[in-house]
This record gives sequence, C-alpha cells and structure tokens, in this order.
Amino acid sequence: MHAYSNWRWHLDEVFVRINGETHYLWRAVDHEGEVLESFVTKRRDRKAALKCLLRTMKRHGRPQIFVTDKLRSYCAAMKVVGNVDKQETGRWLNNRAEDSRQPFRRRERAMLRFRRMQTLQKFAAVHGSVHHHFNAERHLYSRSNFKLNRAAALTEWRGLCAA
Repeated sequence: MHAYSNWRWHLDEVFVRINGETHYLWRAVDHEGEVLESFVTKRRDRKAALKCLLRTMKRHGRPQIFVTDKLRSYCAAMKVVGNVDKQETGRWLNNRAEDSRQPFRRRERAMLRFRRMQTLQKFAAVHGSVHHHFNAERHLYSRSNFKLNRAAALTEWRGLCAA
C-alpha cells in the first residue's frame, strides 16, 4: 500500500471501441497523475463503477477525497460504499484524470485499436505501470540527474522482468 496514493483519487471512464462495440475503461488516478487501477466493462452503470471502486480500495486503501465527473453511477456506487461525503464533483475538477489518458490514447492509436477485451485489459494494466516507471519528467532535472534516474529505472525494470 502506498500512503501517498490515499490523499485524493480521480475516477474516470473512457469510451473504447473494440471490434465496433463500445466498451468502457474505468480508471482511478491519484493526485500525482499515476494510474492506480484500470478495469474494462461492457456497461457504464452502478455495478461497474462499484466494482472498480472496491477493487481499487482493496488494493490501495481509502482516499480522503474522491473526485469524479457528474456521472450518476459514481454517486450510486459511493452510496453503497458509504463515501458520499468524500465525493467532489465539479467543472474542471477531474482534469487530472482526463489529462492522464492522453498517453493511453496515443499508444492505442499506434496499435491501430484493440481487437479483444482481454487485450485491452492487459494493455491498460501494463501501460500505466510502464509509463509511470519511465516518465522521468525531463524538464525538471539537469542532464546528469536525469541520466541517473533513467539508469535506476532501467535496472529496476530489468530486475522486475527477470523475476
């Protein structure tokens, strides 16, 4: 469990087309823009929102604040969990989640869309961790620090792949 992830979560759903059918990719993003959890469903209802919410809370604990858009499925799921008082909705509040999907969309375009739901689920799960592992935010560091951070990330990645 990461303590830093328990401050504020942004919940969002993304429309994804798989073989002409619309599916929904539910995502939980922390206050730093890191994707905590992603989950693919065929429906966009309370049951799907609740499943995504419970799955994320089981893995990462409970946050202090949930930021969502005004989709009624979130409100219904929050009532079941008992977090209605922790939910914030409003215009532009959920931009963190909206902006964090851009690398996903870029990669999806490069792959020429998805063919199966399992492929999308695997891709979404792996893409979030790999993207954040190597997203070093070059503009914040000097060249020497950037190269050190990049080398550390690469050795950690090789250690993960070898295990």
